[in-house]
Amino acid sequence: MTTTLPIDQMIDTDRGTISREIFVSPEFHRQELEKLFTRAWLFVGHESQIANPGDFFVSRMGDGSVILCRDAEGAVHVFLNSCRHRGMKVCRYESGNTSLFVCPYHSWSYTTDGKLQGVPLYRVLYEGQLDRAEWSLIEVPRLHLYKGTVWASWDPDAPDFMSYLGDVVDHLDQVLDCRDGRPGGSEVIGLHKWIIPANWKFAAENFLGDTYHNPSHRSVDMIGIGPSARAGQSGRRDNEYNNGQHVWVSYPQGHGVHSVWMQEDFDYQPSYAQYPIVDEYFRHCFHERKQRLGDKARIMPFTGNLFPNTSYHGRQPRGLCVWHPHSPTETEAWRFFLVDADAPAEVKDALRHFYMRYSGPAGMTEQDDMENWLYATKSSTGTIARRHPFNYQQSMGAYRRNEPIPGDVSTQMTEQNARNYYQVYARYLKGDAWDSLIGRGEAQRQAAE
Repeated sequence: MTTTLPIDQMIDTDRGTISREIFVSPEFHRQELEKLFTRAWLFVGHESQIANPGDFFVSRMGDGSVILCRDAEGAVHVFLNSCRHRGMKVCRYESGNTSLFVCPYHSWSYTTDGKLQGVPLYRVLYEGQLDRAEWSLIEVPRLHLYKGTVWASWDPDAPDFMSYLGDVVDHLDQVLDCRDGRPGGSEVIGLHKWIIPANWKFAAENFLGDTYHNPSHRSVDMIGIGPSARAGQSGRRDNEYNNGQHVWVSYPQGHGVHSVWMQEDFDYQPSYAQYPIVDEYFRHCFHERKQRLGDKARIMPFTGNLFPNTSYHGRQPRGLCVWHPHSPTETEAWRFFLVDADAPAEVKDALRHFYMRYSGPAGMTEQDDMENWLYATKSSTGTIARRHPFNYQQSMGAYRRNEPIPGDVSTQMTEQNARNYYQVYARYLKGDAWDSLIGRGEAQRQAAE
């Protein structure tokens, strides 16, 4: 499979230039939907959203509506939200519990394991013609549950999910694991959805590790309202990041992260002084985590993006954000806020208030980011602007391998994560085989060993 688009002329990571066309062109958008979002592993939701048999959550994969549900036996499924008769959505609620999905158009009904059960006037109109077993809901061929998160791919030949993650798993684990180091244990306590007049890649790229844009948040930093809600006391986020070495890491699968590598003797830094119960909880979790994880506890996740469109904030505000493409110039953002499922109610309540204050369409910092992304998109639609590429030359070659942290590691602000991201993006649009992506990761790991 080849593309008619001159992708190699659009993305030149050796020179550090990328054409604005990939952010505004309808043709690039169509190619993304056909060659990228149908093949990559995509985040669909969290098991805490479908805790019981019959629970469902309507999600998205690329431009398609899908149903994440738990069937009567407790198994998890992801189905295309489209009736096999005439395509109407069989589920128009965002979430809930049901025993049947009933199409409102002609009332074909499906069980929570996807099987076609009810067909009006079946014996009169269809008997001898319609084999119900052949007309179940369309189910994703690849599904993986990882520490509560649910991932899916429409590509039956996609590599297994853990190979797709590769070494970025060490950073993702710090987001999904309990704060005291126990594996997994997170739950979703809220979900924000909003629409941005911007290309989805600007948001994904921002979370790859674009610390260079911090002047955008200068007003928030000057106020300094952190998790404790006390002005000037702790900055915007956890104090745990203090006294650590910031690192920017890219991976052959296209992932990129900005984390902090802490000193061996790092100690707890209070961030919740106004809430003694909350502060004591996180102090306890801090010491338990160091004891459980040992040297891995030195990784503090800041931000990251899992290729192509799932981003995270690692600590506070802790959560996953998915950038769903509507068009070249419109994105629907979904932010899933995470807490430890067994955290005390006081902790969950304090974090819920902080999450709303920090993130989302009304959050202190997200408003700054959205303004950047929408103007970057709008300005790139201009006739003259589209003749001139973007500059991605920051810290060219300033990364090393064979570090304590696997991957291409830089200890200074860099656009290497973005350059790597668009290299992988170009491979998808050119139709390159999975082997070229996963094989490159294996070669790097063997070289490191």
